[in-house]
Amino acid sequence: MKNHNPIKIFLSVSACKLTRTALRVLHKGGTTLPGRSAMLFDKKILEVVSRGMKIIVVTGTNGKTTTCSMLRNSLQEAGIEPLSNISGANLLTGITAEFTAQATLTGKPKKKYAIVECDEGALKKVVPLMKPRVIVVTNLFRDQLDRYGEVMHTLEEIRNGVKLAPKSKLCLNADCSLTASLANDVKNPVHYYGISTSCINNEETAEAADSLSDAKYCIKCGAEYEYDFHTYAHLGGFKCPKCGYKRMDPDTEIISIDKIAAKGSDFTTVFHNKKKNTSETEKIHLGLPALYNIYNGLAAMAAYEAAGWKRKAITSSLANVSSSFGRMETFLYNNVEIQMILVKNPAGCNQSLTYLSSLDEDYVAVFCLNDKTADGHDISWIWDADHEKVAQDPHCKYIYVSGTRATDMQIRLKYADADTSKIMLVEDQTQLLNKMTSHKLPVFILPNYTSMLTLRAVVSEATGKKEFWKDQKN
Repeated sequence: MKNHNPIKIFLSVSACKLTRTALRVLHKGGTTLPGRSAMLFDKKILEVVSRGMKIIVVTGTNGKTTTCSMLRNSLQEAGIEPLSNISGANLLTGITAEFTAQATLTGKPKKKYAIVECDEGALKKVVPLMKPRVIVVTNLFRDQLDRYGEVMHTLEEIRNGVKLAPKSKLCLNADCSLTASLANDVKNPVHYYGISTSCINNEETAEAADSLSDAKYCIKCGAEYEYDFHTYAHLGGFKCPKCGYKRMDPDTEIISIDKIAAKGSDFTTVFHNKKKNTSETEKIHLGLPALYNIYNGLAAMAAYEAAGWKRKAITSSLANVSSSFGRMETFLYNNVEIQMILVKNPAGCNQSLTYLSSLDEDYVAVFCLNDKTADGHDISWIWDADHEKVAQDPHCKYIYVSGTRATDMQIRLKYADADTSKIMLVEDQTQLLNKMTSHKLPVFILPNYTSMLTLRAVVSEATGKKEFWKDQKN
């Protein structure tokens, strides 16, 4: 293969497969080390093992894993088993590991389709090698300040990646002024998706503009945006009164949200074909709750449209989509339902807190906070999230805190006017599982990334749920 030595390809693939097998014998997931092993022999092995595949890459601050899960589920229901990094190992090494482990010893891909979650900062390393058909950008929020810096830096990281894949179709959230701006100076064809202002008329789903915003000012001229409507945070019908930069009309658009409930949501989507000047309308049921999951479902539908794949496969499969790997994932322990909702920044946390406070039942809330490298060492963002929504919710009967920064979370909840007598700090994860389920009330866990991995392992073992890699079909 041009620019790739066949012997190095063989050694690269062999090293990856052997490393991954050894790690799994030791009951490790094998998500990144096999990729590093492969790259010792061929730094660009990903270019070989992804060649010719039909690939959708999903990046952005929130919603990557769930959107990928929706896309993967739709292909599976259509009888196609795609390659996908379901573990969430979304840096170059993790993605390389997944593709290389599922290739032949000569580097030929065994699968035709791939759904890939990619870290915002890793996009510039990944997409030039795999040349995806579509790149989806979900949204941009302030996230892990000590790792990325301000949100504008993250935006530039994504922009640099997109420029290295000029033939990939961009699928952009029209409601995010930052995400939408990626179309301004790239050559890529663009497909926009968004939620219409008409949805604001539904009082059950409309939200007032949050005080929290990561994009109050125009990215072009610096003037403060005006809004026709908000969905949450800085998402909505933005427009700049000075230079005219504004929300683009979506190609894939939700025009009404009829219901958001704990067991799912109903909405109506319009698919616009701007070239033919035609539109088609379809009612959709999504098997997940919360407004942000509606955005994820919208992103998945838009990705299918952008890729030119059969629309019915995605619209029908959304009803059957299930939560994935800590993202509203559910467990049953001692007849108590546990739901785990990953939170990692103020915007995502606020949506999760809104979801809990909207529940019409008593519940137990669990907040797990670590400050490891994968989480970001700066945990000051917890003060920007509206924990008052749960702390003052009469339906929240007990609160547990855990993790390396549990005391910080305990203080945050105290300042949110939570009843301190119902806040309990538990360090041991097995004890936490037993205590939080002892009240025989539904349990909702809001962990950040590494605390989710730790607690999820304990809960999975106790409930007999398989480790993520045991469900993979290689």
